[in-house]
Amino acid sequence: MKVHETLDSLITPALLVDGDVLEHNLTTMAMALPGARCRPHIKAHKTTELARRQRAIGHVGFTCATTREMVGLAAAGLGDDLLLANEVLDTKLLSVLANLDARVTVAVDSESTIEAAARAGLKECLIDVNVGLPRCGCLPDDAGRLADLARARGLEVRGVMGYEGHVVGLADRVEREHQTAECMAQLARAHLGVGGDVISAGGTGTFDCNHFATEIQAGSYALMDTTYGALDIPFQRALSVLATVVSVNARDGYVVADCGLKSLGMDHGNPSIDGATVWFCSDEHTTFSTDDAAPLPDVGTRVQVWPAHVDPTVAYHERMHVVEGGAVVDTWAVDLRGW
Repeated sequence: MKVHETLDSLITPALLVDGDVLEHNLTTMAMALPGARCRPHIKAHKTTELARRQRAIGHVGFTCATTREMVGLAAAGLGDDLLLANEVLDTKLLSVLANLDARVTVAVDSESTIEAAARAGLKECLIDVNVGLPRCGCLPDDAGRLADLARARGLEVRGVMGYEGHVVGLADRVEREHQTAECMAQLARAHLGVGGDVISAGGTGTFDCNHFATEIQAGSYALMDTTYGALDIPFQRALSVLATVVSVNARDGYVVADCGLKSLGMDHGNPSIDGATVWFCSDEHTTFSTDDAAPLPDVGTRVQVWPAHVDPTVAYHERMHVVEGGAVVDTWAVDLRGW
């Protein structure tokens, strides 16, 4: 590929993707969960070009969190099998999905979401089941009734969906496996009343210990972050934010880089900098000190900041720069941002 820029020429903060590590992550997942066994979650990267690479390696279906992601993937010719794994009540938005040149399935968990999907002219749905994460999803024992209601309104019910999101980050693998099994027991009970070929669940943290789901909705595995990086999973950190040291306080032993809350997802905690300790982040700055009495970097030094949560970090940026061998070899628009 053509080299477009150097790291030194990028305006910071800038989103970087290590191309070799990305390829490792994509290949590793394709080997572990080939084809339809993985339905990559687009919310983790919101980038059509990255989705094309997931499609090329065999993952045909995609999970989406927003109608914007659905529309963008369909327009890019990636609409073989799109799942909106989110409850949407706006019939105008849903009507747009119904008219896409794509196979569209939506999650429903109530009479209201079923009615909205039916009025919009959508054809297929999954019954979203709450398996322990206090978020969306119906009670397992109510899933069969909702499936019957959806069919009565003309929707084909493809199966069930349930996300063990409160489990995917557990550091203890034995506990992660145990709680995943408990969650999937609830989803299995719901599936008995619903039927259908699809059992959609899981994430990056449980991709290899969720043995019940027919497809895993992993997303973060492609780019990774420090939270998932602490787990015993075979994916590596590919995404960082390039920042520039803009101030040095030699007396007090800290430096300040030009990325902060407005360029980093902070809900999982502070980012990391290799060989340094991050003190705190403010709107546009990260303050840190070096470890083991190492010299402080000079003003103008470029540093890589590793986010704790990849999904919101990506959503803050308009583009990501693919880096190989220290050179920027491509730039991809984060074109599926917004709603």
